[in-house]
Amino acid sequence: MAKESAPEKAREDNILSVALASLRKAFVVVMCFSGAVNILMLTGSVFMLQVYDRVLASRSVPTLVALAGIAVAMYAFLGLFDFFRSRVTSRAGYWLDGQLGSALFRTWLARSLAVERGDAARPLSDIGIVRQFIASPGLTGLMDLPWTPFYLLILYWAHYKLFLLAFCGMIFISALAVANEYLTHKNLGRAMIGETLENRFLEQSYRNAESILPMGMMVNVENHWLKLHNDTAALAQRGAETGARFSSVSRTFRMILQSALLGFGAYLAILQEVSSGMIIAGSIIGGRALAPVDQVIAQWRTISRARHSYNRLKQYLAAVSANEHTLRLPEPTGALTLQNVGKFAPDAAATDGGRRLLLNNITFSLEPGDALGVIGPSASGKTVLARVIVGAWAHNGGSVRLDGAALEHWDSELLGRYVGYLPQNVELMAGSVQQNIARFDPEARDEDIITAAQIAGVHQMILNLPNGYATMIGYGATPLSGGQTQRIGLARALYRLPKLVVLDEPNANLDMEGDNALTAAIQHMRELKSVVVVMAHRPSAIAAVNKLLVISNGSMVQFGDKESVLAQMTRSAP
Repeated sequence: MAKESAPEKAREDNILSVALASLRKAFVVVMCFSGAVNILMLTGSVFMLQVYDRVLASRSVPTLVALAGIAVAMYAFLGLFDFFRSRVTSRAGYWLDGQLGSALFRTWLARSLAVERGDAARPLSDIGIVRQFIASPGLTGLMDLPWTPFYLLILYWAHYKLFLLAFCGMIFISALAVANEYLTHKNLGRAMIGETLENRFLEQSYRNAESILPMGMMVNVENHWLKLHNDTAALAQRGAETGARFSSVSRTFRMILQSALLGFGAYLAILQEVSSGMIIAGSIIGGRALAPVDQVIAQWRTISRARHSYNRLKQYLAAVSANEHTLRLPEPTGALTLQNVGKFAPDAAATDGGRRLLLNNITFSLEPGDALGVIGPSASGKTVLARVIVGAWAHNGGSVRLDGAALEHWDSELLGRYVGYLPQNVELMAGSVQQNIARFDPEARDEDIITAAQIAGVHQMILNLPNGYATMIGYGATPLSGGQTQRIGLARALYRLPKLVVLDEPNANLDMEGDNALTAAIQHMRELKSVVVVMAHRPSAIAAVNKLLVISNGSMVQFGDKESVLAQMTRSAP
């Protein structure tokens, strides 16, 4: 057999597989506790058997007291083992959440930036569903299922006819479980997808309330949400009703079967084929044999949701290697090189599967202290280029190198310490102004925060806020104007004096004072030997740059020293 290739091995050895492998011991412990619980479940049957066959026959009170004491002790151990089993499953789910939470958050956040994203997966919700299932009665029901044959064997030992009756009942209940899975699988799966889409639309509606309310879009947005909500609720309701019907039938049949075992046991006792104690004991054992199947059917919605979530997590984390290690490169000087960089996006209008070109063979180099202004008409590719340079979007061709090392060779967290980025649409996160400038670094130094604010020219503006640097910015309304938000975003980009700074239309919301502060900030970073790239739509943004790149339709038109490029543009203008 051919050896497995390294990439295939890495794909299989992903973080989800490693985390689940680490839980094997916990699941073995749970199975051991389940075995102890199921054996101790025989306490009631054995006690009844002994009372009817020994105590009533001998009329011995001491024997009854002794048997009662033993039964109480066994029930105490039963409760203790059941508690331990629940505690282990609960902690196992909590541990799994802790192991996967960071990787899922990073993967989800990274994939949210991809141009190619089309899924609405919410892995953090999925891991919550899996965690709840591990701590739910659904898992313990599945753990108890292997003990059903054990109880049936005890019935066979008592009398083969009791075994046959219970076995036929188990076959019927198992058929109900299979039918339940077949009839609810599709509805529950579609309902989970619908819930995700609905939640995403709700988040978008909340974030865009400032546009929805003034433009009279409330009713239209509400109707669209209601359609999503009603469709999802209808699917979930159909699945839940189907599952409830099967659960009711299963529970009813199990009670009927227990009574049938009781009556049939009495019939066998009349024929003197079993003892009188076996009448009750057989009924209890038969009911216990079918209880796990009944419990699994009752918990089927939880089990089904967990299975769907697990499959999505498996796909989501398939490319995340648990043993992935990136070499820790030295601190960069900021030298930036792009060589034949290309970027494509899926073209929804292309019926032949073609892809739309966003960037085409972008090539240039910048040395420490250079500042590049990127100019061009709207939709020319400036924002795409900014995202490719900082690694927010992966390029499809060519290379983007920082100090000669491709961006993908850098540890993303380490690289982020040396990169400052101001996106076109700036949105500060819920927290204080200080936290936002410090990028939520819990070990941020006050002097670094103030230095960034001073370079961005917002230090005095922040001091004039109601609580200065401690002013809180919420999820909705904020005490900051658009220009103030953009300037604090600039301070965040300049935090800890990064070696590479990329600013995407940084003066879109700035007044003259903000423009002057931006020019001073770019000049200051150049003096610190950082590379600055500015995507400009207004001329004031390129006042402090020394190089210009002109792009149109994703392709380079001109690149060189600012004065030279401007002179060529002036000569070529009509």
